[in-house]
Amino acid sequence: MSLTRRSFMKNSLGGAALLGLPAAAVQAATPPPAGKPFKLALSSYSYWHFRTPKVPIEKVIDEAARLSVEGVDVLHRQMDGEDNAYLQKLKRHAFVNGVDLVSLSIHQDFVSPDAAERQKDIDHTIRCIELAYKMGIPAIRLNSGRWGTIKSFDDLMKARGVEQPIPGYTEEDAFKWCIDSIEKCLPKAAECGVLLALENHWGLTSTPEGLLRIRKAIESPWLGLLMDTGNFLEDPYDKLEKVAPYADFVQAKTYYGGGEWYTLDLDYPRIIQILRKVDYRGYIAIEFEGKEAAETGVQKSVEMLRRAMG
Repeated sequence: MSLTRRSFMKNSLGGAALLGLPAAAVQAATPPPAGKPFKLALSSYSYWHFRTPKVPIEKVIDEAARLSVEGVDVLHRQMDGEDNAYLQKLKRHAFVNGVDLVSLSIHQDFVSPDAAERQKDIDHTIRCIELAYKMGIPAIRLNSGRWGTIKSFDDLMKARGVEQPIPGYTEEDAFKWCIDSIEKCLPKAAECGVLLALENHWGLTSTPEGLLRIRKAIESPWLGLLMDTGNFLEDPYDKLEKVAPYADFVQAKTYYGGGEWYTLDLDYPRIIQILRKVDYRGYIAIEFEGKEAAETGVQKSVEMLRRAMG
């Protein structure tokens, strides 16, 4: 039987006491009180949906501080650069505003029959691990990748995220490419202490079965799972229940003003209960994907999630 990290910690509590660990250490491993609110984060993507000029990461940090939100999930493509001076400027700006930088959401794609192309994305992932390390960010968002046989993302969304394989190849090929590529990134992740959080983000991970197949194929504490509440377009709750026991990070989609590509009427009190049932303890990062102005749409999202958490 496969154990998640969370169930391992819970099952290890009694053993810790028997080993004579300090009481404080044992207490720290006990579950939080029922109903305790989760820490929230703002995804910088909430302020920039690739359709308008970039919104600076500094502004997102300022908004998180204004809304008393604990963290920011940084979208890599939204950053103004990768030079160390800029990275340290962001880290300082977050610190002096009492905001944690909790994740770096990157884009990469391991689904390609071309080994050289896969290597480019492996190299990109390793570079992003190093960027996260320099900014003090403990996790990066990882994609499996997709076939790319539907070229336009708008068209992919019209097709509900489903596309056909490249002629001559199968999903078995794609899973092997993805697993092999992730394994090549793990030594750098371990060296830098940066968790690779694999998201249910189209392609191979658009189903719980595909996402968990990759996660369970790799035995490493540095590969985790990111549960995006808005990326299961049909029957989301059953699928979220399958994924939640393995989740290390959560992104919560909201759609005030109607979604940029689609709109889901998500029951967040129900989702919060799913997370509490499996003793999830991590951040919930708001990904506002609506057409309403971000300043009001994000604030509504924060207020809604706080109500849902009780």
